[in-house]
Amino acid sequence: MTASTSLPMDNHWLPFTPNRQFRHDPRIFVGADGMHFTTHDGRQVIDGISSLWCVGAGHNRKPINEAIKRQLDTLDYATAFQAGNDQAFLAAQKIAQLAPGDLNKVLFCNSGSEAADTALKVALAYHRARGEGHRTVFIGREKGYHGVNFGGMSVGGLPANRKAFGAQLLPRVDHMRFIHDPVNHAYIHGEEPVWAEDPLLELEQRILPLHDPSNVAAIIVEPIAGSAGWYIPPKGYLQRLRQICDKHGILLIFDEVITGFGRLGTPFAADYYGVVPDMLNFAKAVTNGVIPLGGVICRDFIYDAMMNTQAPEHAIEFFHGYTYSGHPVACAAALATLEVMAQEDLFARAGEQGRMLGDALHSVIKGLPGVVGIRSLGLAGAVELAPNGSAPGKRAFEVFRSCFQDGVWIRPAGDNLVVCPPYIVSDAQIDQIVSAMAKAIRQHA
Repeated sequence: MTASTSLPMDNHWLPFTPNRQFRHDPRIFVGADGMHFTTHDGRQVIDGISSLWCVGAGHNRKPINEAIKRQLDTLDYATAFQAGNDQAFLAAQKIAQLAPGDLNKVLFCNSGSEAADTALKVALAYHRARGEGHRTVFIGREKGYHGVNFGGMSVGGLPANRKAFGAQLLPRVDHMRFIHDPVNHAYIHGEEPVWAEDPLLELEQRILPLHDPSNVAAIIVEPIAGSAGWYIPPKGYLQRLRQICDKHGILLIFDEVITGFGRLGTPFAADYYGVVPDMLNFAKAVTNGVIPLGGVICRDFIYDAMMNTQAPEHAIEFFHGYTYSGHPVACAAALATLEVMAQEDLFARAGEQGRMLGDALHSVIKGLPGVVGIRSLGLAGAVELAPNGSAPGKRAFEVFRSCFQDGVWIRPAGDNLVVCPPYIVSDAQIDQIVSAMAKAIRQHA
């Protein structure tokens, strides 16, 4: 037990949390509604990060809750192996209709981490099915994040996620250079930075020749590097990446677990940038965070190649899946979530409120002591603080704690402070979030 809560604290091991510090200063939510959490000690805290990019429509949405209750009373669970359920087929159809181009085939899983590993396995199986099984090299990007499973960590490029597990990561993986220029583009406000150089020259002139393009299965990137701290790609970067992949027969995978379902004011970042990947990973906001659901949307040609087999018809074409793939209750939640977002035009609202958030971050926080960069695009932004050489990330963590005490929940990511509120956020709530951040930044300068 601790002095500040009667809850038992001895058994729950919190993920991505400094557990020793947490025991002395527990932050426990016991309720949520709209834009706010209720804490164990009865305070209201505004959710400035959509509960880690998930809760786009705000908390405790009755249509989503009711859809879950109806589904529980109808079909609570059914195996996904050798059978399907109606909600999974309907959710797949709805998601495919939202996706751009011929991204029409949906493989369900339970999280973004599982989506990353699923996409990598699809890439290997696809090339094998078309007689190019030697294509086994994957290329990710420095500071990329694709979950915490071994495949996703291998193509991911966040050092802290890799250093303890590096000996068991996938072989034959390389990483492109990072996409941020802190000298010329420290401050980005609703635009695509224009670089004087081509950040993809290294891919074309070093990485691909090193491995030979004919051995590369796929390149996987986040359109915007979300987990690292909302880093926005240079103008034309994703379009050029698409061209390079087409030239060499390499599959392009967009990890849209963070950017999918409205964060940029469009259904997907693929729509925002006008680039259709060969696979698109999703999770988080698809169910408003209420029940885990993730997946990979594949283009038709990938599915067709897998079905074009000489094996007998009773043979399984792709040996992959999860016990809870296409869980009927999760799929019912997804259908209700996407209906709420459509009825309330929340994707467009996210775009509008994103401009308000960007204006507030740059007008209020730029120039404060210790602030070395601000990046905003869509309904998300990051404030970068000067690193503390003796304790990297400590200043951002202290700002996060002070904001919590002031009734605002933000996210520390290294030396970045990330804010990405639900799409229903009001102008006044944006002001409250940004004002709390500014106050805490001054306090810990």
